Amino acid sequence: MIDMDVGQAVVKAIYKKRQPDSHKGDFGSVLVIGGSDIYSGSPAFVAMAALRSGADLARIAAPMRSADIAASFSPDLITYPLKGPCLSASHFPILRKLLEKSDAVAIGNGLGVQPVTRSAVMTLLSRIEKPCVVDADAIKALDGRRLGKNFVLTPHAVELRSLCRGTAETVKSVAKRLGCVVLLKGHADVISDGDSVAINRTGNSFMTKGGTGDTLAGICAAMLARGASPFKAACAAAYVNGLAGDIAAKRLGESMLASDVLNAIPEALRRVL
Repeated sequence: MIDMDVGQAVVKAIYKKRQPDSHKGDFGSVLVIGGSDIYSGSPAFVAMAALRSGADLARIAAPMRSADIAASFSPDLITYPLKGPCLSASHFPILRKLLEKSDAVAIGNGLGVQPVTRSAVMTLLSRIEKPCVVDADAIKALDGRRLGKNFVLTPHAVELRSLCRGTAETVKSVAKRLGCVVLLKGHADVISDGDSVAINRTGNSFMTKGGTGDTLAGICAAMLARGASPFKAACAAAYVNGLAGDIAAKRLGESMLASDVLNAIPEALRRVL
């Protein structure tokens, strides 16, 4: 049963008018934990999408190669290179300090699925108390474990099936069992907190390009950092990411890239706000 169709109103409710005396930090700091020696672009997409969605700061904690590439992507990004080719428990001390000064977290994009990384992800998820987007490889590490109300999971259909463990669960039942918000990415996005179900209909078939899920994670993290509830942040992020994709697809069609979706976020927000 669908309780609501996502529209512009949910986005407008998050973006209150800025006061003239606003200062750095009022609109949130996002920590992105992701990247690996192979997948170097993902955390940069997440962090840039967060900044384009209004976050004041975006920090990236990533293995050295990925962090260096992200730093060269834009001078707007703050990067913390982690020693080694992938995330591991040895990085917990620096991550703990970064978590303390962050308002929201996005974890999983480009991390890889090495056993040491999967173990580190599970430990981190048990310790993160800030609002947090769990995406991509961090979803694969979950193994059906319960999270909490401060988490937003953003699986695609294959990742959702892995969370269902072979059963025919709905998005609503998975969200209820895991105790968090689930945003199923698809032709029409389905969002549920275990009680309510919302449908988002922005977006298009050109958004199959790699990286469009990273932009969604960044937009959602930025909205969480502003203080939006996980359910409302997930709904609004799906709407804005899909609208940015529609804007980019209208201009570029088959040639559209995730970077085009990223660059269309300002126009999407302008149209809504």
